[in-house]
Amino acid sequence: MKSHARVVVIGGGIAGCSTLYHLTQEGWSDVVLVERNELTSGTTWHSAAQVTNFGMNQTMVGLKTHSIELYKELRDDPDYPVSYNHGDGGIRLANTEAQMDGYRHFTSMARGMGVEFEVLDAAECARRHPLISTDNLLGGLWDGSDGDIDPAQLCQALARRARKAGAEVYRNTPVTALTQHKDDSWTVHTDHGDITCEIVVNACGYRVNEVGGMMGVQHPVVSMEHQYFVTEEIPAIRDAGHRMPLLRCPISDYYSRQEKNGLLIGFYEQDCRTWGMDGIDPHFVNALCPDDLDRITDVLEGAFARMPALTEAGIHTIVNGPITYTIDGAPLVGPIPGKRNAFCIIGLRAGLGEGGGHGWLLAQQIVHGEACYDTWCIDPRRFTGHANVELTALKAIEDYQNEFRFHFPNEHRPAGRMAKTTPLTPVLAAEGAEFTVVNGWERAEFFKPSADFHVTHGFHFDESFPVVAKEVDVVQNAVGLCEVNGFNRLEITGADAVSFLDRMICGRLPRKEGRVGLGYLLNHHGMLKAEATIANIPASDRGPARIWYGSAAASEYHDMDWLTAHIGADEDVQITSLTNDMTILVLAGPKARDVMQMVSRADWSREAFPWLSVRECFIGFAPATAMLVSFSGELAYELHIPNASLYAAYLALREAGRAHGLRLFGAHAVESMRLEKGYLHWKSDLLTEFDPFETGLDRFVQMEKTDFIGKAALVERIKTPPTKHLVTLCLDSDHAPAHGGASVMSGDTVVGTVTSGGYGHRVGKNIAYAFVEARFSQVGCCLQIDLLGQLVSSVVSEKALYDEALLHVRC
Repeated sequence: MKSHARVVVIGGGIAGCSTLYHLTQEGWSDVVLVERNELTSGTTWHSAAQVTNFGMNQTMVGLKTHSIELYKELRDDPDYPVSYNHGDGGIRLANTEAQMDGYRHFTSMARGMGVEFEVLDAAECARRHPLISTDNLLGGLWDGSDGDIDPAQLCQALARRARKAGAEVYRNTPVTALTQHKDDSWTVHTDHGDITCEIVVNACGYRVNEVGGMMGVQHPVVSMEHQYFVTEEIPAIRDAGHRMPLLRCPISDYYSRQEKNGLLIGFYEQDCRTWGMDGIDPHFVNALCPDDLDRITDVLEGAFARMPALTEAGIHTIVNGPITYTIDGAPLVGPIPGKRNAFCIIGLRAGLGEGGGHGWLLAQQIVHGEACYDTWCIDPRRFTGHANVELTALKAIEDYQNEFRFHFPNEHRPAGRMAKTTPLTPVLAAEGAEFTVVNGWERAEFFKPSADFHVTHGFHFDESFPVVAKEVDVVQNAVGLCEVNGFNRLEITGADAVSFLDRMICGRLPRKEGRVGLGYLLNHHGMLKAEATIANIPASDRGPARIWYGSAAASEYHDMDWLTAHIGADEDVQITSLTNDMTILVLAGPKARDVMQMVSRADWSREAFPWLSVRECFIGFAPATAMLVSFSGELAYELHIPNASLYAAYLALREAGRAHGLRLFGAHAVESMRLEKGYLHWKSDLLTEFDPFETGLDRFVQMEKTDFIGKAALVERIKTPPTKHLVTLCLDSDHAPAHGGASVMSGDTVVGTVTSGGYGHRVGKNIAYAFVEARFSQVGCCLQIDLLGQLVSSVVSEKALYDEALLHVRC
């Protein structure tokens, strides 16, 4: 066995084999895979191995398309062909109009990735799958690329190709410990000796946390028992003359695919069960859990009703084995939070179908630092400290019970709620708050007009529309108060803090004490990495002069990793997280200054505290740090308050606001207002697939700076005119907003993709942001958006539709 390698991949299932193979494809041959038993001896060997192109966002569609193309290539390899039934087609059924709307949206989204789905009515579903009944059925989504593959052959083929490219595979080589050294390299200790390496990859399937524990981390991954059975021969399948399409049924919680001349039927029962949470037998290899068909009786009855032929079919084989779930159902593929040179590819509940693409994107991240797509939807750092195994188990059970029922926009399911709260959470609940969830934080979405008020989840404007309009109105014409919890807040100190941040940010760093600025961080390819509010806080009795770095709540681990990774060995820079210690109260509207003057002894006049100022103060007797910045486009104060004093500050503001018509507002109102202003959301509109010029952030880039991360790559990029631009579109539609991923069309051609959308209540327009081809980015250009199956006219508009001159925020 080698004593050194550039990368050691731990785990020999689809995740590990795909990563190993794709590392060699990216040009790294000094790579090793170690497996405690034989390849595919974990979950991979008993996988139902379905290969679909369906995904909830464009990144998932793209990686699945890569998997399909790779698997077709392996199927056609004359030296080692893999058994792959490609193109059988598959149907996802629906019995509600809301589900059908979802399928129409996913069809629009996939079209932008070059994938064609079809939305079928019930009769066409039955014509394409003659074994199903149309009772209680509206229609379905057709994926013509659907199929299934042989798991063992697939992994062996990937390992074989990796070996031919120089990689090595060590079977029956258990990892016993991991040691990280001062230079961030690793030693992988095994039963057969040690391997030192630059980078280690956890690809350990249901043993993920055994290896995670060796490096001092716990991943939000648990396993669920999953049962399927294979039937005896069914005459209708034998005599059909073609392979039956795959079927996925959210109505009865089951799936089916053809297996020889019978069917493989898998079940997602409500009475489901976690597995292995108290440890896994080291001898559980190529093994299964005990059969428990009684647990799936209710689901089986639904399957019988949908496919009557099953009632006459015998059962040939029963399989009950563990499959892994994460806290939100999507895999964890990328850097391990808080660790250097450590990556993971875990939680792949649909590993065989999409593992080719996951390994492809991970290999790109390891070799190049980023992948060709923005991978935030699968990034392990999208969860932070709340994501323990106990919470993950609750969410895994919920996801399992809703396997084929996708999340609707603004739908937040009940399991594991209240993971992160502030002293105001119960107070706002008593005020009628409907909560959304942001990185585990309960954040007020809007305030219900009555206790029995509810919204109907779907893709159209819902019952909250007029409620949000009233919240926006009070911010525009009087004063509103909003809690923004979980905001990522890093305190940066040290003699080199300023020069360090200046190198990290591509624009001008605010250097004057008491001032605030907005900055953008690029990756080494010159693409957008992060957005941050930078505040220079003067020295006071609360501490020395310091810099606050503020960014999106979801970016807590992501930004900390990026910043700490770039502190030079000779730099005096310290970074401390205050994220979980403080909460923001936003006081916004033309009467906000009047309220501030009533609750604080400081001078809040325009002259004493102009736009983009920061100072320490008291709200009543609650200590606070106030910034005059705005995400709404109105005069607004961000009040950063220690959680211990949050309720006191809230009471003081509510009392002072009575005379000025103060009302509470929530995240929906903020979203409406930021769209009108042309303000962007990280990981909706700010993506690693685009540079700042393509995103319209020219004024935040100072190319004359001596250096900043990504400058060299950006210099090369701007030698070629951008092919796409982020634009603001106004839609000719009053029934539904544009949802992220929807295709922007010019005639029959896809020319762009929506990143975010919603209604602007101050301007009375249905607004969307989209990246479109540069030739269609001029103001006034007429395009269409594929909105829930209909082409809706839209016009490229000015970026800021409301108060472009910034008169309101400066008043």
